[in-house]
Amino acid sequence: MFDTLDACLTDCRDRLIRAPRDRKSPMHTPVIVTADVDARVMVLRAFDSSAWRLRLHTDTRAPKAAAIAADPRVAVLFYDKGAKIQIRARGVGEILSSGPEVDAAWSASTNFARRCYLGEGPGAGSDAPTSGLPPEFEGVEPSDDQLVPARENFALLRITLTALDWLYLAHTGHVRAQFTRTGDDGAAGWEGRWVSP
Repeated sequence: MFDTLDACLTDCRDRLIRAPRDRKSPMHTPVIVTADVDARVMVLRAFDSSAWRLRLHTDTRAPKAAAIAADPRVAVLFYDKGAKIQIRARGVGEILSSGPEVDAAWSASTNFARRCYLGEGPGAGSDAPTSGLPPEFEGVEPSDDQLVPARENFALLRITLTALDWLYLAHTGHVRAQFTRTGDDGAAGWEGRWVSP
């Protein structure tokens, strides 16, 4: 089944293509690790298979935005329990808060999702349990006009992948392959090798 490096790399690509499109995909919510050794689960919004680039949404005020600005190294962990496939990836992260790609992502979001950017910034202290949202938007979908101030807090986290570690957990014996980015030419831009699990 996974007896060639090309098959393993294709499996990585196909799973990453499916993950943002299918909310039920186990790889829809990977763990993102920034260089400050902080980890969090995020929703994968898009995968550009020709550039091998992930896109996620974030808040410009989030601590990870400052961490990535200081050191753009990012790790990503995907796991599909049913398929017994783990993908560990490394890449270069960047925070984008303006431009056509950010505008398009903002426009494609629902008002209910956009309201998250109205409240206090991620990590803001509170004396009581809080969503961070202004009280008038708890459980309420704001209007377009009410969301105008939220737009300045919205950003994209783009991660250009530079290394992949693919692991298949099989009862007959695990199989593992590693890939390093050697260029920008799609599948031809990766160099792979088998490694012991």
